[in-house]
Amino acid sequence: MSSSDSVSAAVSMRFDAAPGALSGTVEVPGDKSISHRALMLSALAVGRSRVEGLLEGEDVLATAAAMRAMGARIEREADGIWHIDGVGVGGLLQPQTALDMGNSGTSTRLLMGLLASHDLTATFVGDASLSKRPMGRVIDPLSQMGAEFTASPGGRLPLTMRGTVPAVPITYRLPVASAQVKSAILLAGLNTPGITRVIEPIPTRDHSERMLTGFGAHINISNNADDERVIEVEGEVELRSMNIKVPGDPSSAAFLLVAALIVPNSIITVRNVTMNPTRAGLVTLLENMGGKIIRKNPRFLGGESGEIVYDLQVMHSVLTAIEPDPAAVPSMVDEFPVAFVAAALAQGRSVFRGLHELRVKESDRITVMADGLRSIGARVEEIEDGLVIDGTGGEALEGGATIATHLDHRIAMSFAVAGLASRKGVTIDDMRPVATSFPGFVDLLRALGAGV
Repeated sequence: MSSSDSVSAAVSMRFDAAPGALSGTVEVPGDKSISHRALMLSALAVGRSRVEGLLEGEDVLATAAAMRAMGARIEREADGIWHIDGVGVGGLLQPQTALDMGNSGTSTRLLMGLLASHDLTATFVGDASLSKRPMGRVIDPLSQMGAEFTASPGGRLPLTMRGTVPAVPITYRLPVASAQVKSAILLAGLNTPGITRVIEPIPTRDHSERMLTGFGAHINISNNADDERVIEVEGEVELRSMNIKVPGDPSSAAFLLVAALIVPNSIITVRNVTMNPTRAGLVTLLENMGGKIIRKNPRFLGGESGEIVYDLQVMHSVLTAIEPDPAAVPSMVDEFPVAFVAAALAQGRSVFRGLHELRVKESDRITVMADGLRSIGARVEEIEDGLVIDGTGGEALEGGATIATHLDHRIAMSFAVAGLASRKGVTIDDMRPVATSFPGFVDLLRALGAGV
């Protein structure tokens, strides 16, 4: 999606408080982070992998296209099952054209890591939103491993990289908590002789470590004397194919959970959501705000190294203000926009700090959310690293505004949820970005009884 496309063919929608409450049982699409990694590691494995529940949003389809361009055979059956025939670690082929990442920062950063230890050259391009996002935090460690980069000003796309064989194993301490940087280094380490090591002072989502273990990589996880998490991967190991069932995405479920909490008399169940401890931050935050959320039917997908999954029952609740610990940011970094909406309807003053990362997402999510919330009647103060929000105490927001998405899917969905708890409704100027992560979002809201 280009910026010109979004102007000429934008699809606006209005979201209103419906006469009734939200009710029903639904499932959200597969987890985006896990879907990306399932495709990449299956493409590096020997043999055929089977993936069920893959998120078929635009971001993940960009990863699939890139892996096909480098030699993997990837097919989707009519029943929604995906089959991937891998090329083996080190077996990726030179892409013949630029790799178009669309809006997907995850695809870009993880693939840069994957290619850093292959003897090939690749050019990455993306849409207007992705082309504004800096890649320097990945370029730095991968350059230490021997990869070479020619990037646009500010370390941005379009970007051309040349991998190297053999790459140099490194020990890298993350200066900023980032699962994408950690994963990029570990993926580069797969085809690098020796031990590649990442030290993370603050734990981040661990899907890469879990999935690498499932594919047969030699992963060692420990804590050092400073109680920092140390992840080691042994290079030049053959990966085995596997069958994967992708659980529901908690970042997508977040919008439905908050909607049910703030729309009076609502009660819904969202099935099959991963509650991986490194991803459950929003649910914990909402529970601490007084949200009535019941975790039901726990089970593991993929054995003990896989993902723990729950069905989440949630009902309308009187929410109270919150001041989350900045250390919890990595466990809910993508869910803060909708958490701001919950805070805007809560009792008291919520203070969110430590959110510098939100300024370099698809948009500056701190400023965009502050401006949008003010336009629909919320009391919000923007600070350098977050927001201060004085909630309504459960009273509906005024609404009545049109929100600019800035090509950001989570901005669009957050204000759609806000519109359901407003007096005059909220119009989203362009709902098309939602397709990057949550195809079917509007249909699910309608199925639950939302006014759309």
